[in-house]
Amino acid sequence: MDFKPMQYIYQPVDNATGYTLLLLHGTGGDERDLLPLAPQLGAGFNILSLRGNVEEHGMPRFFRRLGMGIFDEKDVHFRTHEMVHFIKELADREEFDSNKLIAAGYSNGANIAGAVLILYPELLAGAVLFRPMQPLSGLEDSFETQRQQPVFISSGKHDGTVEPAATQGYISLLKANGFNVTAHDLPTGHNLTQEDIGLASQWIKAHF
Repeated sequence: MDFKPMQYIYQPVDNATGYTLLLLHGTGGDERDLLPLAPQLGAGFNILSLRGNVEEHGMPRFFRRLGMGIFDEKDVHFRTHEMVHFIKELADREEFDSNKLIAAGYSNGANIAGAVLILYPELLAGAVLFRPMQPLSGLEDSFETQRQQPVFISSGKHDGTVEPAATQGYISLLKANGFNVTAHDLPTGHNLTQEDIGLASQWIKAHF
């Protein structure tokens, strides 16, 4: 397939068996966007931060959308396969364990991480999804993980871009397919808050 490489920043730690925190930005961000978040989430992780290969009005994204909250699911499939292919090649080059990836994504970044959970359910060791939406539909019976990986989800009670019922349906879908989901519905909008970061940090410390 016509996969393209991705812009990235990789910051290794001196621990060959350690986990790697995979940072995935929201719309308009880049590979530098979530780097300040990494030390707040936890210490001792390799850091891999990617830039999405799609642009929307000059703003980087991980996949195309047809409108607000309406995803181009064909492109979601392609870009997810493209990203996983790139990560696996990069793991060999940078010498990190691709089976020890903890994704941490915000908004569009959370959605591409969710697509990895669906299309490659055994790949990630865990995922932190800030303000996610279910990225793919019609896949209720087509994916399952035996690893029972932990997944952290935080939504905003006043988020105008995400329907609460849709979030609950997404949580139920992940649980039904073997993921160990911890969910928080916070008194905020779509913006990322210090409460999100604090709760995610506690969750990472408990699981990794």
